[in-house]
Amino acid sequence: MIESFASLSPMLQAFLATLFTWFLTALGAGLVFFFQEIRLRVLNGMLGFASGVMIAASYWSLLAPAIELAEQMGKAPWVPAVTGFLGGGLFIWGIDRLLPHLHAGLPRERAEGLPSSWRRSVLLVLAITIHNIPEGLAVGIAFGALAADIPSASLAGAMALAVGIGIQNFPEGAAVAIPLRREGVSRRRSFWLGQASGMVEPAAGVLGAAAVIVVQPLLPFALAFAAGAMIYVVVEELIPTARQEQHSDFATMGAMLGFAVMMTLDVAFG
Repeated sequence: MIESFASLSPMLQAFLATLFTWFLTALGAGLVFFFQEIRLRVLNGMLGFASGVMIAASYWSLLAPAIELAEQMGKAPWVPAVTGFLGGGLFIWGIDRLLPHLHAGLPRERAEGLPSSWRRSVLLVLAITIHNIPEGLAVGIAFGALAADIPSASLAGAMALAVGIGIQNFPEGAAVAIPLRREGVSRRRSFWLGQASGMVEPAAGVLGAAAVIVVQPLLPFALAFAAGAMIYVVVEELIPTARQEQHSDFATMGAMLGFAVMMTLDVAFG
């Protein structure tokens, strides 16, 4: 099966890998059919775990390869890493300022982005959708790098990144769907909205893969760009949400565990 996957084009690999991450989002959202509530400490731990995975992936799977690749291409290694990293953060900041959304646990009046009359449930889903964009980009760029035939890019590393992102998508799906159910949304609609937050990942994955295949010199910048986008999401949304109420120690332990899991995947199998 792995041999068949390896024979596919990098863009198709990126598409299938992000379908996998989307599937795990839907799988997590499916917990709404079995549970109506989720304990705060569990939710904090889930968000912390997602933060840890994204932080580890940003360095081990994206920034470190970007620096190594820039050196191999004869460039100053810090230039694409710094410019790409900051560019990724600015990109998500721009989306954050424009797209109406609402972070979990906040009242409707504290919605961010442009003013909107959209329903609270839609705004909650859009908040998660925003940070699924860099996740999809990261996976797509990792597979797109395979087309450049660069020593630092490997199929195992790209697959490890996809698995890590997929693992942290599972609790994210539950963290969207179950709170919606608690607010009175039907189970079916809660599931639909929960999995919908991951639908952007296949599109972002294919876009990321296509970009680095067409313009290979941009690859170090693109890797750092995805890292910056993910770190922005972690610092701006995931960590504050996980620590806004009690049981913040569960968020911290979740982040440590998520970092360890992603580091293991990347170092041991990448």
